[in-house]
Amino acid sequence: MSEAARKRPEFRNINILNDVRTYRLPPAGIVSILHRVSGALMFFLLPFIIWLFDKSVSSEISFLQFTAAFDHGIWVFPGWFVKLVALGLIWAYLHHLIAGVRHLYMDASHAVSKEFGKTSAVATLVLSIVLTVALGAKLFGLY
Repeated sequence: MSEAARKRPEFRNINILNDVRTYRLPPAGIVSILHRVSGALMFFLLPFIIWLFDKSVSSEISFLQFTAAFDHGIWVFPGWFVKLVALGLIWAYLHHLIAGVRHLYMDASHAVSKEFGKTSAVATLVLSIVLTVALGAKLFGLY
């Protein structure tokens, strides 16, 4: 029997609990999903971002409240948790920015190929993680 004559497998009643674990998403798919997640994270944390900006630029006293939020915390949230949320926002912003530039470049240059999609997706993931680690080290006082 030739390759063309072989019957392809038919999948009916796909079980999401079993099949999702075995499916390997390509890097471009991961970047696409994370682009949406980072945009949603920034949208939902927009009140926190506005509060941080307001506290950082209003006055000297409010700036001290801003810095105290990272040292001692806000309301019931300890300082390490506020830093962790800020680190999540840093990642969301960097990933969303880099993935957006990737998409704009692909749209402008018509560089739509499987190989370019894979290499640019891996570069997006690596660059956003490396920059987040570097800024996170600064946020947590490692340098």
